[in-house]
Amino acid sequence: MRFVSYADRARHAYGVAAAISLELKRAIEVDGHATLCVAGGTTPAPAFDILAGAMIDWSKVTVIPTDERWVDESDPRSNAALVKKHLLTGAASAAKYISFYAAGLSPAEGIASITKNLAPHLPITVLLAGMGLDMHTASLFPDADGIKAAMADDAPPVMVMQPKSQPEARITLTAPVLAAARHSHIMITGADKRAVVEGMGAPLPEKAPVSILLARAQVHWAL
Repeated sequence: MRFVSYADRARHAYGVAAAISLELKRAIEVDGHATLCVAGGTTPAPAFDILAGAMIDWSKVTVIPTDERWVDESDPRSNAALVKKHLLTGAASAAKYISFYAAGLSPAEGIASITKNLAPHLPITVLLAGMGLDMHTASLFPDADGIKAAMADDAPPVMVMQPKSQPEARITLTAPVLAAARHSHIMITGADKRAVVEGMGAPLPEKAPVSILLARAQVHWAL
């Protein structure tokens, strides 16, 4: 783990955006394409605003979410809505977005088509993940039924999760897909989350799902 501290949240956002921009450009130069996987929530939104203006050939980038609540984009809790508002604007609107929600279907009904649409865009080139105080990442919550299966080496790429602490079902990338990302970043804020990362030790993965990323990730932190 490389832990990077920033003096304030503005520098935090710029630092994350600059790192991701460089990695995407290099991947496009070498491979001709790149997959950017991003978390939702308010923490990465300022970095998205900056990244949207980066001089990248966005037509060669596919953006996927780490996870999605099973809600329509009109819902304020939709990760897709946040990503499209803050990242997929201006030049970055040329990027392709893979949705993890299918209107009119249940999560169980929609997962097959989501898996099929996702497959050509794996492995992830650049991952920007988040972390909760309970050490979840994506929708890999320690209290979710099926968390052991989602953390297993033979887990399917995406799974339906229903954390006990959350009001709706979610679609999430599983541990092996997240861990296989070529470049991994975790963006966190606050003294409490820094303390969690620094005091994590070596827990069972299903007790601290974010731990599967820490060995190779850059953790970007600001108070």
